[in-house]
Amino acid sequence: MKKVSVSEQGLVEKAKRHAAAVGVAMKESVTPLTATVFYPRERKKMPDNFRGYLLFDPEKCINCWECAFICPANAIQMKKAPAPNNRFYPTVDYGKCIFCHFCIDSCSGGALRTTKIHDVAYREMGEMLTLTEEMIEPPEIIREDKKSVEYEIEKDDLHLKRTREVDGLFVEPTPPVEIPMVSQCVDRASCLGCRVCEEVCESGAISSSSAEGVLEAEGVLRMKIDIEKCTGCGLCVKECSMQILRLVRRGK
Repeated sequence: MKKVSVSEQGLVEKAKRHAAAVGVAMKESVTPLTATVFYPRERKKMPDNFRGYLLFDPEKCINCWECAFICPANAIQMKKAPAPNNRFYPTVDYGKCIFCHFCIDSCSGGALRTTKIHDVAYREMGEMLTLTEEMIEPPEIIREDKKSVEYEIEKDDLHLKRTREVDGLFVEPTPPVEIPMVSQCVDRASCLGCRVCEEVCESGAISSSSAEGVLEAEGVLRMKIDIEKCTGCGLCVKECSMQILRLVRRGK
């Protein structure tokens, strides 16, 4: 068998390679190229649009139920608040939540907002169901971080930029884009005249009196919606058993 000859490196070449290795070691000791974040002593800086733990402001909630309707994971359920409020507010099950934040995008009142909190721990699955009163204030977090870390790519290498400025976990809520909505009946012939929509309407926009209601030939009372009074809260849409009420843009 023919042996493959390997040329021996000269003394100068070996010295160069050793010097290069020592140089890399010294550089790594001063400015390491590691991608490791030493959590919890350090915390990665999150962008302002990071989809984290939810906070809720009941003063801004218009009780439209849109967050529960739009949640693809069925993680949001509406629970009735105690008297004298008697309104429905959201609860979030983080065991189901996929953090898509469709609920925040659809909240016309700006009652839901995001945070940069992502490290909430639970002992049991039942604790992941977060009640309304637990969403008003942020969870208690023991912070040990003294630095913030950001990822940077320089010359095709991943670097960590460390700063002594501690990253805040709360984001100023973005003012919601208000889209004026009104309730509209899409199938008047199917109306039962049950008057549930009239009872839940907080603005008095729905009426069924003989003066304002529309009485059909068969004797069934149809409801009338005053679009000037309607606030587009959607309560009547949620309560309609025949599902013939819809929220549409005002002016359509």
